[in-house]
Parts: sequence; C-alpha cells; structure tokens
Amino acid sequence: MMVETGGKFYLGRAYDPQQAKTTDQVLLYEPADLTTHAVVVGMTGSGKTGLCIDLLEEAALNHIPALMIDPKGDITNTLLHFPNLLPQDFQPWVNPDQARRAGKSLEQAAADAAQLWKQGLTDWNIDQPRLQTLSESAKFAIFTPGSDAGIPINILASFKAPTIPWETNKETLRERISGTVTALLGLVGMTDIDPVRSREHILLANIFENAWRQGKDLDLGELILQTQSPPFPKLGVFDVNTFFPEKDRFALAMLLNNILAAPAFQVWIEGEPLDIASLLYTADGKPRHSVFYISHLSDAERMFFITLLYSAVETWMRSQTGTTSLRALVYFDEIFGYLPPVANPPSKQPMLRMLKQARAFGVGQVLVTQNPVDVDYKALSNAGTWMIGKLQTDQDKQRLLDGLDSAMAGGLDRAAYDRLISTLGKRVFLLHNVNAKGPALFQTRWAMNYLAGPLTRTQIPELNKLAGTSLQPAATPPMTVPAGTTATQAPAAMAAVPTTASGTSGPAGFSATRPTIPTGIQEYFLPNNLTFTQAFKAAEREYPAEAFSQGLVYRPVILGQTSARLVSLKYKLDIDLFKTALVANPDRRGIVRWDNYPSPKIDPERLDKAPAPQARFAPLQAPENDVKVMNALEKDFEDWSYRAAQINIRANDTLKVYAGPEVSEGDFHAACSRAAQEASEAEAKKVSLTYETKLRILKDKLEREQRELKQDEAELSSRKMEELGTGLEAVAGILGFGRKRSISSSLSKRRMTSNAKSDVEESEEAIKDYQKEIADIEAEKATATQAIRDKWAEIASQTSEIPISAQKKDILLDIFGVAWMPYHLVKIGEEVVELPGFSAG
Repeated sequence: MMVETGGKFYLGRAYDPQQAKTTDQVLLYEPADLTTHAVVVGMTGSGKTGLCIDLLEEAALNHIPALMIDPKGDITNTLLHFPNLLPQDFQPWVNPDQARRAGKSLEQAAADAAQLWKQGLTDWNIDQPRLQTLSESAKFAIFTPGSDAGIPINILASFKAPTIPWETNKETLRERISGTVTALLGLVGMTDIDPVRSREHILLANIFENAWRQGKDLDLGELILQTQSPPFPKLGVFDVNTFFPEKDRFALAMLLNNILAAPAFQVWIEGEPLDIASLLYTADGKPRHSVFYISHLSDAERMFFITLLYSAVETWMRSQTGTTSLRALVYFDEIFGYLPPVANPPSKQPMLRMLKQARAFGVGQVLVTQNPVDVDYKALSNAGTWMIGKLQTDQDKQRLLDGLDSAMAGGLDRAAYDRLISTLGKRVFLLHNVNAKGPALFQTRWAMNYLAGPLTRTQIPELNKLAGTSLQPAATPPMTVPAGTTATQAPAAMAAVPTTASGTSGPAGFSATRPTIPTGIQEYFLPNNLTFTQAFKAAEREYPAEAFSQGLVYRPVILGQTSARLVSLKYKLDIDLFKTALVANPDRRGIVRWDNYPSPKIDPERLDKAPAPQARFAPLQAPENDVKVMNALEKDFEDWSYRAAQINIRANDTLKVYAGPEVSEGDFHAACSRAAQEASEAEAKKVSLTYETKLRILKDKLEREQRELKQDEAELSSRKMEELGTGLEAVAGILGFGRKRSISSSLSKRRMTSNAKSDVEESEEAIKDYQKEIADIEAEKATATQAIRDKWAEIASQTSEIPISAQKKDILLDIFGVAWMPYHLVKIGEEVVELPGFSAG
C-alpha cells in the first residue's frame, strides 16, 4: 500500500530498540523543519548516504530545488532512477569488480540488482508511479567545476556586481568580498590570510568594493589589471604605491595571472555561470537538483569553489522575500575541513552566516560528516535537526555528545542519548528535531535511486546523458515562494532580480581597467576627434539606420614622431621636417618597418591627458609591454628618422629657382617660367638695342636719301623745263620768230637735264638699298629675339631634384611610446565593427 505523505518527507519507519526491529509506524519529516538546517553524522557503512539520498528524493518529489556538494561521488547516485526497474537500466552502473567477486556476469548482476530494488521498494510501499514522479519532478544534472566531464561551471559570475543594492547590504557584500578574496588568495597558494593585516587581501577587497559600489562587474583579467593599476589613489591615509609598491603589486598580479594563463584553468571560465537562480530552476521554472562533483579538485580548488558557491547562495538568498517554508536546499556531503572548530578557512564564514540567517529566507542546509570530532559544534548549534547514525569509536560518540550538549545549551539528556546511539545499527538513525517532542529512532527506507556507490569522473558524461542534461541557456529565474506556502509545484515565473547588473558588462576582449604601461615606456592618449557619424564617413562606410554605438574602446599602438630643422641659404630653405609613424598591431617580435606606417604630423599639444570616461581597453601585448624591446624600437625609429629625414629640392640652377616640398610642382614650374620670361626679356632688350642703333642709322640715311631724291626730282623737273624752253627758242629762231639760240646752248641744257636725271636715279637706287637693308636687319632682329625666347623656354624646362638631408644632431625625438587609439564600437545588426575615432589629418 502506497504511503500517504501529505507533503512530508518519507524517510523510513520507527525502530524499536528493545526488540531491535523496525515497526510499521512511518516516519514522516516536515520539510519546513529543514529551514533550521540539519546535521547528519555517521561512520562509513552506517547508511548515511542512503538516508541523505532518501531526503533528497523527497525534496525532489516536493519540487524543492537543491544544490548538492559531492566531494566523494556518492551523490551522483541521485540521477540513477529507473522507473521501469529493468535489468538493462541497471547494467551500465553495476560495479564489474563486485560482480566478478560474486562470480556473476554483468547481466546476472544487473538482473539481481533490478530484482533487489524491486523487492526493496515493494517492502517499503513505494510503487512504480512514485518512481516515475521522481524522474519527472526535477531536472537533474551533474556539474564539474574545473572539468568538462560534466557541465563546467563558469566561476566568473562570482566576480560580477551583485544584484542587491550596495547601500542597504554593505555588511553582507563586504563579507562576500572577504570570502571571495580569501578563497582566491588561497588558490594562488597563500595561507593564514588575515583580512585586516594582509595587504594583498586589503587591496583586492578594495578593488571589488570599488567596482561593486558602482554596479560594475569584474572578471579575473580585470582584477589582474586593477591589481597593477588600482582605480583609486589611496588605501587608508597612504597612497597606493606607499601601501603596496608597484613592484609587489606586479608580483601579486603575476600570481593571479598564472591561474588565468594555465590551460587547466580555462575550463573554470566556461560552461554555465555560477548563477544560483538558474542552478535552482530551469528557464521554464522547473526545479533543478544540481550536483557539484568536486572529487577531482585539489584541496585549494575545492576550498575556492565551495567558498564562491556559498557566497553566491548567500547573495541570491538576500534578494528573495522572507518565508517560513522550505524554498531550497543546500546539501554538503562532507563538511570535514570546511567548518572546523578552531581554524578559519575561507568557507567557514559564509557557512556560519548561512546557518544563522538562511532560515528567514527559507533556505535549508543539510551538512553531513563521518568525522564528528573535527567540526564546529558551536556553529552547528543553529541546526534544528540532527540525524545520528552508527559511529566508529566511543571517542566519536563522546565528542558528538559533547557537541550536542553544547549546541543544546546543557539541555541534553546525555545518558539517554548515549544509550540510544549505542544501539544504532546499519541504516538505523537517531533523529533529534527541536520541533518534535523528543528523540526518535528510525530505519531508513529503501532508496528509489539505485545506490551504485561512488561514481568516477569518467562516468559523469553518461550520467548526464541518462538525465537528458546538457549545457543549458541562461535561466529565467523562478518566482519566490510566498511566505506561508510549501514549494509543492514548479512556479511559472520569477520575481527575483536579474543575475547581472544591467549595463555593466562590456564588449568581449576589452577591460574597463587600463592596462599598466611599464615604467620606462611613455604613454599617450590620441584624442577622439571623430564623431560617431564622422567615423563612418572617414571609414568610407554608409551610416545604416540600425547602427548604434556600444561605446568607445581603446587599442594600444606604437606612436613615434621626430622633428628636424632644415636650413640652406643657397636654396632659400628653412623648414621643419616631421617624421611620424602610427603602428597598430605590431609584430610581437618587435620588428617594425617604419616606412609602412606613415602618419600625418601629430601636434603633441593636442594629445589628450587622459582617456575618455567609461571607455574600455584592449589588452597590452608584446612588444608594447616590453621595456627592453620598446627601447630598442625607439632607437631604431630615431635611426630610421635620420635616414628618412631627407627632402628633394626642385632646382633650376641656370635660373637660380629652387623650391622645397611645401611648393607644388605646378607652382615651381610657374616660377621657372616667370624667371625665364624675365631673363628672356632682358636679353631680348639688350639685343634689340643693338639692332635699333643700326636701324636708326639706316633710317637716317634713308631719310636723307629721300630728301635728296626730292631735291633731285625737283632739279630734274626744272632742267627739263629749261631744256624744253631752250629747244623751243632754237626752233623759233630757225623759223625766224625770235632770237636765234646756239646749238651748243641747247646741248648744254640737255646735258644738265641728263645729270639731274642721273641724280634722281641714283637716289632712288640708294633708297631701295637702304630699305632692303632695314628689312634685313628687322628680320635678323626678329630671328634673334625668337632665338632668345626659345633658349630661355628650354632653360625653364631644365629642372632637377637635389636631395637635402638633416644632420643626425638635428633629429629631435618629440614622441615615442604607447598611445591609446580610440575606436567607436558599433553594432550593425548582428555585426560588431570598430571604426577609428581619431584622425591625424
């Protein structure tokens, strides 16, 4: 007959110590009693693991989520539920060594196990529907921090800013910071860490507080960078460098970086985040039973993870509303070493706070140990339930009784408890519950899960596969359970705050902390002189409507600039020559071909004094973080600048025309043309004067000859008239009309006319000669003038380039070091691009 639990935990049946047998009276346990926590003690073989798995099964059946810390591998058995109880279900999990020792095949051993479980469940009135309900009531998964055998846990979520307000939770958050820092320092090998005296602890705790106060997330890389370059100037009244010198901070950063750089650590920052809400509930609100298998971890790694886990649970818990019902369970399968009576390991303080304060939030702890000697019973005085199994020695029993007496403030009936504990056998436990009238003995019921014993890491992948579990997406946190109700069904939604502070996470690969530039390397900040839209234009990209800024990021570049004064009286030269190189993504070996990285001149006065607020930074890599290599590059840049500090002067030596690089080629040729024109005109003028003198003389002669011609023509005309008159007189005389003239007189007149005519002809011939001579000289002048023009035109085109170099002593190094180059981080659809936010042009 099925046991009716009424929402209580069915743990077994009452045990009669007088008759040494189990009765028919069912032992039911009120789940709300676990809000005052439970301690389970028992030696190996006492049935302690079976009892705890029974308890966890009941929690799952009641839809109560659980976080289970499993240092040995026993609690992995909570995934081995086989509702059909078929031998083939059991066979993969049967221990082959045990089967061989029993002389059985695996098939026979599996069949026997199936039959054993079927009979055991029948004897304890557990039917198949209850088994089926168990498999469907919660989502089971095994997480393996520091390993990918199961689902890895990303511990970086532990460094994120908590979701609860800082101002109203200062004490709690400082306690969480203290535990986290102590665990982290323990992971790097530091021991006996005093939060008040350890400067390492003080520095890291202040870095956490500074970030969390502002709602900013940290990660391990960010923490390392801020260790080198703390985001505050002082610690107490001392400046940071006095309190914790840079060299020592670098040593601490190196210790932390060794963790981050180790390949084995990479799995710590992969997988599901250490987000308690999503570890307790799936995205659709189904409770989860999350087993944290830590058997494979070293002691330091275990302490580190457990401290982070408890701190994360505590922070999540404080974001919930108060309740009297059991909201969630935190189960720890072996607390030995984590809650000792004297020592103060990092795990102790968050565990103590949970024991004292978790009740108000409905979070119960179940703490288990097989070593009752080395536990802090004063701390366990907050536990309302004790389940005590068979102990190994009388010393263990007496130590437990001492602890119980202390926990109950002297109200323990020591003799009665001593007697009861002495009667305990396998699977028989003494139940002490402050909410019950008195102690009770009971035998644990048959576990619904197959108890295969501790499972190894190699079996975990198949276990998760059996549970249908894989790396799941971020959960939508389930709603809190209202006060006064029991968690009997999966809530549909959550009222809890999100797991990360909105707006605090930055782009991947960038840090909010500027990496420290090593001493000996100069640091510069290039100005963000391009707006968001100007950056698109400068990059020759269209500005799409869906583009939006994700902020400003800086990348390190090598920036170098030299100047040299070049002066030459001969060439009329007086200029400053700058050589600038801007090297992004340099060869990590420190090899730079400076010619490949030219940049316009950068005015040192226009460099920023500090980065833009809220910007993030890319990491600093070689060679930019190597002082020795950067010093060598600085010398190499100076040498290159000297070799490259040369300009070519355009020259026309004949014309004495010179032009430096500031003069364009067109302007230079225009200047040559002007100079040639002036020289041509001067020479032409000089030649013209020579020809003008000759022409003036010839023209004067021509004018005189022309005057003489006129006179000769007049004389000829007069002589002709006289000759005509004389001739007429002679004819008239012959005819008797007048006085007779002699023949000789007529001949004389004719001779005179002939002479006059000769003079005219002579003058005309002379004039023609002069005119021809003038024309020849004018033609000669024109030819000479054109020759002059042609000559100077040819000279104007006869140019050359003359190299002018600076002397090495004149090379001045203006800038050299690491410069932070701003980029606009832009999201366009699903693509994220970087657009330069600086232009030197």
